[in-house]
Amino acid sequence: MLTRCFPLPVKFFCSIIYTHERVYQKIRNIFQKKFGAIDLESDVIDFNFTDYYYPEMGKPLLRRFIVFKKLQDPGRFAEIKLFSIKVEKKFAHAAKRAANIDPGYLDQAKLVLTTTKDFYHRIYLGKGIYAEVTMYYRDGDFCTFPTTYPDYRRPDHKRIFLAARETYREQIKNATKK
Repeated sequence: MLTRCFPLPVKFFCSIIYTHERVYQKIRNIFQKKFGAIDLESDVIDFNFTDYYYPEMGKPLLRRFIVFKKLQDPGRFAEIKLFSIKVEKKFAHAAKRAANIDPGYLDQAKLVLTTTKDFYHRIYLGKGIYAEVTMYYRDGDFCTFPTTYPDYRRPDHKRIFLAARETYREQIKNATKK
């Protein structure tokens, strides 16, 4: 008889790229109402790694990462990405987004991003949503792949995720004691 193994809950985060602070604050509030308390919020980061978003969103672009306290079932991430797309549309003007919201998660071994774009290294989750392992954890650091976005390779970004991973480890440790 085979037994099913269910994954541990994961640490949910969002990358939000935007041009106006008021849009960021509104999005942050929507996500906080939907997903609960935030236990880590990055400083504002200049987003100048690519000009991909400039025609749609303008410039200069800013980014923040928000990490949520409540752990999530990794099986919910197609639904979470669809919610993010809905929020992006809410703030769009003339079919141009005012923000790009990329939800993802991390656990002790990896960092995963969700996307609507297929590529050889992405796995289909359903409902038009894909997931990719963007980085993996080894020897005290997040390591990258050839397909890892250049900004996620940056030490300051990695430090944010290392801090979130430490919080996650404590949460899992405390949950398994109960």
